[in-house]
Amino acid sequence: MSEAPRRGRRPGASGAQAAILAAARKSFATAGFSGTTIRGVASAAAVDPALVHHYFGTKADLFIAALELPVDPRALLLPAMEPGPEGAAERLLRVFLSVWDDPVARLPLLALVRGVMEPSGQQLVRDGWLPVVVGPVLGALGVDDLERRVPLVASQVIGLIIVRYVLAVEPLASMPPEEVVAVYAPTLQRYLTGPLP
Repeated sequence: MSEAPRRGRRPGASGAQAAILAAARKSFATAGFSGTTIRGVASAAAVDPALVHHYFGTKADLFIAALELPVDPRALLLPAMEPGPEGAAERLLRVFLSVWDDPVARLPLLALVRGVMEPSGQQLVRDGWLPVVVGPVLGALGVDDLERRVPLVASQVIGLIIVRYVLAVEPLASMPPEEVVAVYAPTLQRYLTGPLP
C-alpha cells in the first residue's frame, strides 16, 4: 500500500534551495526588491522562513544568489574600496574589467544585462542592484551625497557594459583594459568624490 502524499512545508533538503531560488527570482522580477519579503519567498517555496535565512542569509544575499552571478560583486568590489577615495575609480574599474573580460564569467553576466532590458529587470536595477550592491560599495568610501552619486556611477558602468560587451562597439570593444581605465577613471572619480553641481 502506498503512503499518502506528505502535506505541509517541505523539509530542508537540497530541493528546498532550488525552490527558494525559483520563488525568489519570480518575486524579485514581479514585485521588485522592495516588494519581496523573506516570508513571501518562503511561502511560495513551501518552506519555513528560517530555512531561507539559513541558506541565504539576508534579503540582499538572497537577491545576489537569485541573480546567479558567477561572483558576488560585493566580495570583489568592497576590498577595492578599502584604501579610500583617492584612486577608487581606477581600482573599481580594474576589478570590473577583470571580471567582464573573463569569457567564462561574461556569459552569465550578459544574460543578466539582457534581462535588465525587460520591464521587470529595470525595477530590479533601481530597487535591488543599486541599493544592494552599488550603494554599499560606494558607501564604503565614506563619500557624501550617495543618493546622487550612485546613479551617476551606475550610468557610466552600465554604459560601459552595453557599449563594450553587449553591442561590442569598436574601438571600445577591443580596447586594452588599461586604456579603458585611463579613459573612464577621471569621469568616474569625479562622480565618486568630486563636487556635484
